[in-house]
Amino acid sequence: MTAPDGTDFDVYMAEPEGTPKAALVLVHEIWGLQPHIREVADRFAADGYLVAAPDILSCAGIAPDLGEELFTLMHHPDEEVRVAAQPRLRDALTEARSPGYAGWATSALVSTVDRLAAQPGVAGRIGAVGFCFGGTYTFLLAAADDRVRAAVPFYGHAPTPDRLAGIHCPVLGLYGQNDAALVEGLPELREQMADAGVRFEDVVYPNAGHAFFNDAGPRYVEAAAQDSWDRVRAFLPANLG
Repeated sequence: MTAPDGTDFDVYMAEPEGTPKAALVLVHEIWGLQPHIREVADRFAADGYLVAAPDILSCAGIAPDLGEELFTLMHHPDEEVRVAAQPRLRDALTEARSPGYAGWATSALVSTVDRLAAQPGVAGRIGAVGFCFGGTYTFLLAAADDRVRAAVPFYGHAPTPDRLAGIHCPVLGLYGQNDAALVEGLPELREQMADAGVRFEDVVYPNAGHAFFNDAGPRYVEAAAQDSWDRVRAFLPANLG
């Protein structure tokens, strides 16, 4: 695909059998478009959704191979290996943390919505789901594009209140209790969402932390992952029609 500035980016498409009941933009973690995200896209497709999972980090220097390598190093059982990998991770994220990147990435996600909206059978039924980095960009996409009818950020950082005011769809936020930075901010986020008129529901899972849904990583928590999956499967059709 091509972003508005002319930059090309890859998109993994997962298609259902027959006419889709709705479409989803699926936004990956900070590690890029990894096999786990492709598998999640396939799971949604098996449920009847047309899914587009764009790679919005390769253009910032984190191609899937590098993301997979950094993921492995940062979750290595040897603390010395993890510590030694931290400067590489910081360097790799330099572009993704630059002032202009968020605008570019959001525009690429809006282009992904354009593609889904043009597909037969979608009929405007478009949602967004994202994890970690992708959870943050799920908030940003919902704020930027009112064609998004339902948003599900897994452990993502919410934008500022002025950006939240741009959200015109229901939002289901999913968090792990041990993800302190996010959970401590939830009371304020609930107030901000209410002030913005956004229907916001959040679920906090005990004995779980960041990345509890990723079954390829050491922070995976089966009970939280299964319950959150069930909730998402109920939330999306209830709001996408």
